[in-house]
Amino acid sequence: MANFVMNRARSSSSVKSVIGIIRSYAKLATGSDIVSTASNVSLQKARTWDDGVASKFSTTPIKDIFKDKKVVIFGLPGAYTGVCSSKHVPPYKDNIEKFKAKGIDSVVCVAINDPYTMNAWAEKLQAKDAIEFYGDFDGSFHKSLELTTDLSGALLGTRSERWSAYVVDGKVKALNIEEAPSDVKVSGADTILGQI
Repeated sequence: MANFVMNRARSSSSVKSVIGIIRSYAKLATGSDIVSTASNVSLQKARTWDDGVASKFSTTPIKDIFKDKKVVIFGLPGAYTGVCSSKHVPPYKDNIEKFKAKGIDSVVCVAINDPYTMNAWAEKLQAKDAIEFYGDFDGSFHKSLELTTDLSGALLGTRSERWSAYVVDGKVKALNIEEAPSDVKVSGADTILGQI
């Protein structure tokens, strides 16, 4: 029902008010525990196929990413897409020293993609040494947080909303969700740096 309302809202003139109503009921919110909300979910760290075979296609439980750590995480619609490649990832990479100076243990990028695509994309962006990239290969992480959007019109199917969060030991201290997947108005590096 929420997806139906969200799709209707995006086509209406009252997008902001309806999104505000829906977001108040989303599972992920400031003050919530991302580990509890996505307790049965694992992600796949970006890697080559050979690395996947060597690790027996291991996954990373959400608790291992957030437990006892200060983490900045941002989600985006997909690897190799225009805005993601040119406007969302680069400022996080370019500001990695500022994040470290604020005590951030890791900056994480996640998308509904397989880990091999995420790995090749991270290497192309020359961002793998600064940012940890994870594939949410079946979308279960974003679905559990209610942070998916239907981008079938762009031939992408179900994808992640564009969002960012500052998380301390699993607790969400700040959460930013864009109104449109093509925007980087509130989910960028500068915004989250100011919230830490």
